[in-house]
Amino acid sequence: MKIYKVLPLLLIILLTAGSFAQQKKVNQLPIFDKHEVHWGFYLGWNNSDYKLTYKENDFPNTSVRFDNKTGFNIGLIADMKINNSFNLRLEPGLISNESTLYFLDNDNLGVFDNYASTPIESTFLHIPILIKYSAMRLNNVRPYLIGGFSYDYNFSSNQDSADDNFSGQFRMQSHNFMYEVGFGFDFYFHYFKFSPSIRGQFALTNEIYYDDPSNGPSPWTDPIEIMATRSLFIKLAFE
Repeated sequence: MKIYKVLPLLLIILLTAGSFAQQKKVNQLPIFDKHEVHWGFYLGWNNSDYKLTYKENDFPNTSVRFDNKTGFNIGLIADMKINNSFNLRLEPGLISNESTLYFLDNDNLGVFDNYASTPIESTFLHIPILIKYSAMRLNNVRPYLIGGFSYDYNFSSNQDSADDNFSGQFRMQSHNFMYEVGFGFDFYFHYFKFSPSIRGQFALTNEIYYDDPSNGPSPWTDPIEIMATRSLFIKLAFE
């Protein structure tokens, strides 16, 4: 199931849970937000594709299509209080996702006859530094906005491979920088705080690694000017 299809249901659950939490009269974890530092972990799902920008090249009627699947993410949380509304957060973790890339020859000239698709199985070390803005707590619920920047290392990039698409090997950049924004709710329970959120993540750098020009014009990478990740995350945090 595409992650986008469950978003309306998730929003309804979050808003309904928020309304229910506001009716509670006993505040759980009343001094939790007074701690200068606290820790936690998260897990969740992601759905990623790529924004492509094309440029003038020797293969003007070619294009690329992605068939992406829902992936998984897991990580740790370190949270430092700045003041009553703002917190600085470090959320290092691992992101795993999978997609299939299809090279399309719109003129049917046979430029991709030997190699027209490739799976992309990516695992990233994700290191974001985020600012969290929390609104006023209402009994046992507190809405928040979050955003910041991240460094992502792609373990599966194949950047160092001597083979390129002429040998059937698609390559991407190993080092990438992203920005992310999102919103969520903190729900206070007796022993822990549960914080579901929805995040969008967008690449700031070009992630494609171009084929060796000594092999001649490449129909796989020459048409692409920028290839940049666009991801939607559902995160479930426990703090």
